[in-house]
Amino acid sequence: MIPSSELIINADGSAFHLHVKPEQLADKVILVGDPGRVSTVAKFFDNIESEVESREFRNITGTYKGKRISVQSTGIGCDNIDIVINELDALKNIDFNTREIKEQKTQLTLVRIGTCGGLQSFTPTGTYVASQKSIGFDGLLNFYDGRNDVCDLDCEKKFMEHMDWSPLKGHPYVIDNNEQLLEQIAQDDMVRGITIACGGFYGPQGRQLRLKIQDPQQNEKVESFEYNGLRICNFEMESSALAGLAALLGHKAMTCCMVIANRWAKEMNTEYKSSIEDLIQKVLDRI
Repeated sequence: MIPSSELIINADGSAFHLHVKPEQLADKVILVGDPGRVSTVAKFFDNIESEVESREFRNITGTYKGKRISVQSTGIGCDNIDIVINELDALKNIDFNTREIKEQKTQLTLVRIGTCGGLQSFTPTGTYVASQKSIGFDGLLNFYDGRNDVCDLDCEKKFMEHMDWSPLKGHPYVIDNNEQLLEQIAQDDMVRGITIACGGFYGPQGRQLRLKIQDPQQNEKVESFEYNGLRICNFEMESSALAGLAALLGHKAMTCCMVIANRWAKEMNTEYKSSIEDLIQKVLDRI
């Protein structure tokens, strides 16, 4: 039995942060950062069966072309992904009445739809990038047993050597997104490559306002890194924790993002919200 201090269940039988009840969660889940984008996804549903909101966490479950799908907002950052993935897994694989882990496990299909900064000349604004590998600058997966079993340790080593990585930043981890799901969602109209998930928007992504960063050449090194023919295509803030936790828990997960800023070309599209709907529909059709 899992103690109440570890698995916190609200009085109405819902998960502590998400406020979602077990029966309100579909096996296919689309993850978005912005709570406002939940409605953007759900407007394509044929019907809506439940809607829940608490802080930055908003969930709508319904059907799309006969498929039962939940769309869940995560907020920004890998720390929030830690909350969301653990609670989504608990909703499916822990009995909320007995607090015991279920013998028969349910595998979730998790697809994150996000926005990102492109890092190469071949990822201009508007490009859809599917993360084949994710490099976590956040360190989240290092807190979990078994991280070495699911991570690409050779790529980690080569990346740290290439970057002349400072140990003060903590150990980065490299995790593959689910191969089968990647083929299913990315198909032939998304650029595939390596995504870096950063623990912040400014310094960790090489931005300098009033504060200088530890390695002024960070982004140039990132852009030149290559591993088995893959280049680092984009910066975002959630993909590594999603892929890593899903791999440890036995779920299928991947991230696809639309480039709204190209750091290489120093271009930014602030009017991206309407154009992301095409990516949303692609994912809904393919999930």
